[in-house]
Amino acid sequence: MEAASSFFESRSRGWNVNSLMNFSHLNSRVQLHLRKVYTTLCLSLLVASLGVYAHMLVNLGGFLTSMAFIGCVMWLMSVPSYEEGKRWKILMGASFLEGLSIGPLIDLCNNLFPDSGLVLTAFLGTIAIFASFSGAALFAKRREYLFLGGILSSAVSAMLTLRFCSYFFGGASAMFNLELYGGLLVFVGYVLFDTQLIIERADKGDDDYIQHTLDLFMDFVSIFVRILVILTKNAGEKSRKEESRRKRSQ
Repeated sequence: MEAASSFFESRSRGWNVNSLMNFSHLNSRVQLHLRKVYTTLCLSLLVASLGVYAHMLVNLGGFLTSMAFIGCVMWLMSVPSYEEGKRWKILMGASFLEGLSIGPLIDLCNNLFPDSGLVLTAFLGTIAIFASFSGAALFAKRREYLFLGGILSSAVSAMLTLRFCSYFFGGASAMFNLELYGGLLVFVGYVLFDTQLIIERADKGDDDYIQHTLDLFMDFVSIFVRILVILTKNAGEKSRKEESRRKRSQ
């Protein structure tokens, strides 16, 4: 018993708030860069939420805003990194357009299940997943998750190939589920990979926090959309089962 108690005491001394917030393995330049990245990411998510709200008011989101978002991303990548102010505005514009683009999905979920809180649940779940895996990448050993880059790229290529094949050989439903759940795992993996890649690039002098913010923003939105679709799909299946039970009981 004494040995067990001493073990847990030593573990409790090792895990405290100070040790949790200890980023001594990252130099001051990288820490400053990460603060700028995550601050800009929070602003981007806020602007995206304004885009969702704008869609709710005037129904602007759709295919055109999705294409405009892709155009903004390409524009951002073409602007030199020293034009920071211009690139920051483009990033905020892209975030607003992405909010408009996912607005119809959120609107549909609210219309189908108005009192379920699916959107809030999906958002909080995304925050929890993103924070957990981003934190794991920050506290892990340097370059520990960079090997995921090749695996994740291969997984994306495989899913695209399977989607193309499903157009000719059928299996659209199975392909949808594979893309939904497999895509969620892939983008969770990208949170690990992108976070460590940002650290490595910042350590080597790459201080393009706007591009790095865009990478994490797209990871966050991709996870959120998939969680929301999964929750909506499950809620729909539950609703159909309850409806069939009521019909059988009548």
